[in-house]
Amino acid sequence: MSKKLFLIEAPGKLKKLQQILGSEYIVKASGGHIRELAKDGDDNLGFDLQSESISCRFVPKNPMARKTISQLKELARQVDTVILATDEDREGEIIAWHLKEVLNLRNPQRITYREITPAAVKASLKRPRSLDMNLVNAALARSVLDKLVGYRGSPLVWKLNNGAKSIGRVQSAALHILCQREREIQEFKPQDYWLVSVTYSEGFKAYYLGEKSSTATGKEENEERDDAGEKEENKVEATKVLSESEADRLVSIAGEFPHHVLKVESKTVSKNPPAPFTTSSLQQAAGSRLKWSPDKTMQVAQRLYEGGYITYMRTDSYHLDPQFCATVKQWLTEKDPNNVPAKVATHRTSKTAQEAHEAIRPTDIFKPSIELKQEISAEEFELYLLIWLRTVASQCKPAQILKTRIITQSGDVFWQARGQIVTFAGYAKYWKDLSDDLLLPQVSQGQLLHLLEAGHEKKQTQPPPRYSEAKLVQVMERRGIGRPSTFAPTVKTLKERGYAEVQKRQLQATPLGLEVDAFLEKTLPELLQAEFTAVMEDKLDAIASGKENWERYIIGWNEDYFAVALVKALKVIGSQPPSSKNSQSQNAQSHSKKESKIECPHCAHKMVEIPSSSKKLHKDYFLKCPSCQQVMFYNKWRKTWELPGEKNEESAPSLKLTKHPCPVCGEKLAVREYEKEGIKKRMLVCSSPKAKTDKKHKEVVYFESKNVFWSKKYGEFPID
Repeated sequence: MSKKLFLIEAPGKLKKLQQILGSEYIVKASGGHIRELAKDGDDNLGFDLQSESISCRFVPKNPMARKTISQLKELARQVDTVILATDEDREGEIIAWHLKEVLNLRNPQRITYREITPAAVKASLKRPRSLDMNLVNAALARSVLDKLVGYRGSPLVWKLNNGAKSIGRVQSAALHILCQREREIQEFKPQDYWLVSVTYSEGFKAYYLGEKSSTATGKEENEERDDAGEKEENKVEATKVLSESEADRLVSIAGEFPHHVLKVESKTVSKNPPAPFTTSSLQQAAGSRLKWSPDKTMQVAQRLYEGGYITYMRTDSYHLDPQFCATVKQWLTEKDPNNVPAKVATHRTSKTAQEAHEAIRPTDIFKPSIELKQEISAEEFELYLLIWLRTVASQCKPAQILKTRIITQSGDVFWQARGQIVTFAGYAKYWKDLSDDLLLPQVSQGQLLHLLEAGHEKKQTQPPPRYSEAKLVQVMERRGIGRPSTFAPTVKTLKERGYAEVQKRQLQATPLGLEVDAFLEKTLPELLQAEFTAVMEDKLDAIASGKENWERYIIGWNEDYFAVALVKALKVIGSQPPSSKNSQSQNAQSHSKKESKIECPHCAHKMVEIPSSSKKLHKDYFLKCPSCQQVMFYNKWRKTWELPGEKNEESAPSLKLTKHPCPVCGEKLAVREYEKEGIKKRMLVCSSPKAKTDKKHKEVVYFESKNVFWSKKYGEFPID
C-alpha cells in the first residue's frame, strides 16, 4: 500500500495526528508560512503593480523554510497522494496554496477540520476538496496591501529621526485609538462633586435622588411625586451635587424633616447566558481573569488546539455544532438537570463572521479534570477551564435576579436605595459575572423611617481609563479594525515598535507613539480612521467570498487613494516649518552625522549614523542611507546591523555549550544571555534545535543566582 503525505502547519500537531492517522500516512509540518514576498523591485515590495494585474514574486521565508521545502519535495516524489491539511482560515488556505506551488503538485487534496480528534480528522478525509482560490486571493490581497502601506508609508516616519520604524494598515489605526485616549487623559480636568446620603435604623442606606420644585402644591405635588419615581428608573444610584454648600443644605434638610417611604418597587429580570468564546472574547476573558496578554492567550490556545483539547482558536463565530450541543445537554441532564433550558439562548453574530466555523469550545465536555491535569501544563489547564466553563454556561438557563428599589422622602428631597438578589443562578453557576447580592429590608409605602445619620462625601471625577490589551482588542473588533488572526499580532507589534507600553496592566501610548500618530494625522489622516480601515477589511471579506477581484481592488485603491496620498504627504512634510526645538535638534544631528563603514544593502551607498535617544534602540544611533533613505538598526543579541523587521537567523550567534546534560534529552545545556531591568543576566537552556517546540523541554530553564544555576523542577548545580 502506497503511503500518503499529510501536510500541516504547526509541528506541535505532528504527534497527535500521526497517532490518529496511523502508518499509512506520513505527517509533516511546514512550520507555518513557507514562502513570503521577495524584497526586490520598486521599494523592495516583491511585486509589480501593473495596469490590470499584480505580479508577485515569492522566496522561502528563511533558511529553515528552504530546508523544509527541499525535504518535502523529496517526500512528494515518493507518494501518490498529497493531502494539504492546513488550518481552515485564509492564512491556512494560502499556506496550502504555497505548498502546492512550491512542490509542483497537480491535484492535491485539500481538507480542513475544526478539532484534532479521530472523528473530525477521519471525517474530513472523506470529503476532500480543491483549494478555495477566493480565500487564497483574500490572503494574497492582505499581504500585498500590508506590504504596500508598510514599505511605502514607513519612510515618511523615518523622516522624524526619532527611532520610529514603521506604520501599518491595522497597526496605525489601533495606535490612533490608544493615542486618542491618552490625549483625552492629558486634557482631562477633574471636577469636584459630593455624594449625599442618609442611613436609616431600619437597615439600609439611601442616596440623594432629586428635589421637588418649591412652587409645586396640592395635586401638582402628588403628580410630581409619581413622576419622580418613574423618571429616575434608569438613573445612577446617586445624583451628584456640585458644591459643598448645596451638599450641606441637603444634609440639613435630611436632619430637619421626618422621613417616610414614598415608593417600593420589586421586579425579577432575566440575564441571558453569554455566548461561547470567539477569538476576541477569549482574549478579553483571559486578560481580565488570568491577567494574560492577547499574545500569550493565543500561544496557550494554540497548544490546546494542537493537543486536540479545543476547537480552532481563530474564529469570529458563535456557532456550535448541534451534535456537540447535544453532549452538553446530556452533561447538564446528568449533573445539573435544573439548568437545562427549554431553548438555548441565541446570539447575534457580526456580519463578517463565518458561520461555517465554530466558536472556541472543548472537544470533549466529559473529559475528567484529573486526567487533564496529568496531560497538560498548569497554564493550559487554566485556559481550558475558562473555555469549558464559558461553553457550558452558554447552554444553560438565564439567571433570575430580583431587583428592588426604595424611594424615600424628607421635606422636598427624594432619596433612593437599590438592591438585588440572585434568585436563580442559571448560567452564572459556571460563568460568574453577576454582582454580589445586596439585600434591602422589607418596608411598605408610607412607612415612617428613623434617621441614624445624614452626611456627604467629597469625590472627584476621574479621567477615562486607559485600555487594557484585551480591551483594545474588543474596541478593534467593534470598530471593524482587523480580524481574529490579526488582533494579537497587532497589539504585540505596537509594543515591539515602542509605540505603546504596559503600565499597571494598562496599555499606554508612549511619547514616540504619540509623535508618530500626530505626524500621521497631518500626512495620512485617512489611514488612522477606524471606518477607513474597516471598509478595507470589508473589501477583503468580499474578495474571500468571490464578490471582488483582488488585483483590480488593490490597483484601484493605490491609484485612487494611496499613491495620491503619499504625494500629498511629502508636500505636507516639505511645507512644515520646523519648530525651534526640532530645528535645533535637527541642526545638532546634522552636525553629528558620521559616515559609517556599513554599505546600504539596497543601493550600496555608505550609510550615516543618526543619533537617537530612543530607549528601544540597542545603540544611541541608527544607520540611514542618504541616497534611498533606507534605515538599519543594531541588534546586540546577534551583534549585527539589520533592516526593520528583519530576522537574520543565519547570523544568530552560536550558543556557548556547557558540560551539563539536558535532563530531558541529554544534549548539552547552553548559556543564553538576556537583559532584565537594565541588568545583564544568564540562563541555561537545552542546545537542541528541537527544544524550542518540544513541550517536554518547556521547564528546562536554569537561572543564575549566587554561584549556582537553578531550576524549579530539576534542582541546581554550581557555576563552572
